[in-house]
Amino acid sequence: MMKCAAGVETSLWIFGYGSLVWNPDFVYKKSNIGYIKGYKRRFWQGDHFYRGDEEKPGRVVTLVEDQEACTWGVAYEVADSQVKDCLEYLNMREVAIGGYVAEWVEFIPRKKDQGVLLALVYIATSDNPIYLGPAPEKEIAAQIAICKGSTGHNLEYLLRLMEFMRRYCPEAEDEHLFAIEAAALTFFVN
Repeated sequence: MMKCAAGVETSLWIFGYGSLVWNPDFVYKKSNIGYIKGYKRRFWQGDHFYRGDEEKPGRVVTLVEDQEACTWGVAYEVADSQVKDCLEYLNMREVAIGGYVAEWVEFIPRKKDQGVLLALVYIATSDNPIYLGPAPEKEIAAQIAICKGSTGHNLEYLLRLMEFMRRYCPEAEDEHLFAIEAAALTFFVN
């Protein structure tokens, strides 16, 4: 448990919206499907380690502020005894290697009997050196279709994210994500 400013013990929650939805790779007590408001998911972050390399960086998702949007994903409650290890691991995975920064967001669980949770999320901003930024969806898909990194093909990342969305968040609207998937699959059908 962590203590907030008022001295009350609270749990650490981590919100995942990309690879963390299928591969958190840290110890947690429980997980909740839900969403955060004010952000949209975009394939605008470069990846030259996990899903690409220096020559052909892959594309992974980040969040972009948009007051009208919401992003679905998973919040994980970190086991009390694992908070330090979890944060060290995520700071290496997401910040040092991935180029992300940590921010606090309000997570809204799908289950109506649960209240809003404060969660830590990792967001890649345009001021990091591997940020690729916006591009046409077909161009993003073409890049995803050819890139591969230390943990696998960039297309696998996209397909695992799509599998999660279809299986656990069928009500979610994410036009960018579905358009990237449709465009990427044309490279293998044609």
